[in-house]
Parts: sequence; structure tokens; C-alpha cells
Amino acid sequence: MDSGSIAWLLTASALVLLMTPGLAFFYGGLVRSRNVISTIMLSFMSMAVVSVVWVLWGYSIAFGEGSAIVGDLSLIGLKTIEPGDDMLFAVFQMMFAIITPALITGAMVERFKFTTYLVFLVAWVTLVYAPIAHWVWASNGWLFELGALDFAGGTVVHINAAVAAVAAALLVGKRRDPGLEPGNVPYVVIGAALLWFGWFGFNAGSGLAADGVAINAFLVTNTAAATAALTWGILSQIQNKRMSAAGVATGAVGGLVAITPAAGAVGVMGALAIGLGAGVFCYLAVLIRPKLGIDDSLDVFAVHGIGGIWGALATGIFTVSAFAGVEGLIEGNIEQWGIQAVGVAATIAYSFVATLIILKVLDLIPGLGLRVSERDEGTGLDVAAHGERAYVSDGAD
Repeated sequence: MDSGSIAWLLTASALVLLMTPGLAFFYGGLVRSRNVISTIMLSFMSMAVVSVVWVLWGYSIAFGEGSAIVGDLSLIGLKTIEPGDDMLFAVFQMMFAIITPALITGAMVERFKFTTYLVFLVAWVTLVYAPIAHWVWASNGWLFELGALDFAGGTVVHINAAVAAVAAALLVGKRRDPGLEPGNVPYVVIGAALLWFGWFGFNAGSGLAADGVAINAFLVTNTAAATAALTWGILSQIQNKRMSAAGVATGAVGGLVAITPAAGAVGVMGALAIGLGAGVFCYLAVLIRPKLGIDDSLDVFAVHGIGGIWGALATGIFTVSAFAGVEGLIEGNIEQWGIQAVGVAATIAYSFVATLIILKVLDLIPGLGLRVSERDEGTGLDVAAHGERAYVSDGAD
């Protein structure tokens, strides 16, 4: 790699890392005031725990030679990797591994045990994230060899995390007293803005070079996010006669999710279509979710699951050979859409089953368990788990 590409990938890695604090603010603003710190800590601790797991064995499982299903331990501790292209790739990929389990936490905020979550992070990144990353992005992974397109993580990151979030919501159960509205809308908007900003590293960095692919990925990322935010806002205005700030921010995130797998394969018009679809589908999914009886508290599946599924399938529709080297459905190639569907189905099946097993085992281990006590849930996890308050005024304790 030339020095310009190295500089860009280091910058992109930092941008992707910034997305996790952005997610922390986004989620933290959506919960009630007594759970802001605990919600932010779930994302922040992913930065700490996953960083260690990744350099010790996570990267090796994801990108070690191994088989078509999982990598081996030949790269454990990054022992054979010298400073250079391979190490830079490991750094960039680490940032993706960090944010993915943090996304799951939106489905279990306000009632999940913090100490159990730390163990869950280790197990989930090892047993779920790393193998799926190997399938899609390792040169000998079975989905990679099949020809599935996932430029920056529609399946590996978003569908994977969203399906795990559903599994978590099912096992942990509903909150006893769910809030009726976000506790801090400015946090939500700030968080979404940081996510939008960091996403340029997420997508434009995934070509691993400072070149025309990165430029196009940057442009289509912004286009899809803007289109989805605008679409969500218009739908909100039509339905409620007002435009919600938290809703428009959520719409932008949905657009960013949807363009992620396609960023290296579509042009501006494809990005407009993907953003429009994301705005509509994610908006409808948020409306439908309460009727399903699952307390996916912050609509992880409605945004990241539906957005990710739409984006992965839309990649098979709007991919153009000028960008991806393969034709999509819009150019007459239905086979690529079918390959995308296989990737979506495999990710959903494995992530859901594996996450259920991990959480069930953790729930059965003495001293762990998934859920806090009714008393702690009522007090709020900021005080119960961390001994701190997000907002203190007039000298209150």
C-alpha cells in the first residue's frame, strides 16, 4: 500500500472507532434518565473488552487460514503479523468487531446484568462474530467463495447484531416499566451525527485504499443516509403532523445501515433507491414492532435488521458491473440476488441459534444470570450497577 492509502486507512479506523461512542450517545438518549450511564457503558466496555479479545484470538478466528467455516489459531496474539498491510487490516477490522456487539445492547438495555454482559462480549465475538466475518470476508470463507457481496458489513455487522438482539430480547424478557419517550433527544441527534460522520470511515475505508472506490463509497453513503432521513421525516409528518428529531436521526441510521453492503457496488441512483427503501421499511418496522410482543427496547431489529436485510438484498438488485465487476438484477443477473439471499439466510440462522445458546448457558451459570433484580431495575441501573447518576442538580445525592 502507498503512504496515502495507509494514512487513509488509519484515519478510517479512527472514524469507525468513533462510531461506538456515537452509538453510546444515540442509545443513551433513547433510554430514561436513570439508565443513561449504564447504557453508555455497554457500548464503551465493548471498546475495552473486544479490543483485547480481537488481538488475542478474535482476528485469528476471523482471518486465520482454517477452513471455509472458521479460521484457525495460527494468528493468535497477532504473533506472525509485522507492522505493515496485514497489521493495518487487523486494526481496521477490530473497529468493526467492537461496534457489532454494542449494537445488540439496544435490545436489552435497562434490565441486563452488566457483569454478565462482559462475559457475553467475550463469548459472542469469539463464537458468532468472528466465524461469520470469516464466511464473508476471509478469502477462503464459504460465502466469499460463493460470491456474496458485503462491502462493509451488512450481514457481518448489522444483520448479525440485529438477529442476536432479537434472541436477547426474547430470553431477557420485557422491561417492567418501559419509558414512553426518549430521555434526551439532543443525545440521540448528537449520537446519530457521530455515527453518520464515522460511517464514512466504515464504508469508504472498506475498499482498503485511497482511490476512486473510496470516493464513490463516500458519496453513496451520504446519499443513502440523507434520503432515508428525509423519507422518515416526511412519513412522520404525514402520519403525525409533526417531524420527530429522534425519528429523522433514526431514519438516517437506517439509511447508513442499508447502504453498507452496497457501498462498493452501486452508483448514486442505486444509493437513492436504497435510502428510500430503508426510510420506508425501517419506519414501518418501528410501527409494527410493539405489536409483536418483543421488547427490542431501542428497535435494533427494526433499524439494523430490516435495514441490513434490505441493503444486502438491494445490493443484488442495484449492483452494477462498473463498480463491482459483477452484474446485479438491474443489469439482468438474478443469480447475484439469489447469492445475497443465501448470505442473509445463513447469517440469520446461525446468529439467532448461537446467540440463544450463549445466553441460555450464561443464564444457567450460578452468579451470572441475565436479568437484574426487580429492585435494581426500579432504581435504575446507573445507581444499581455503577453507583453514579447521569444528571445531578441542586446538590442532589
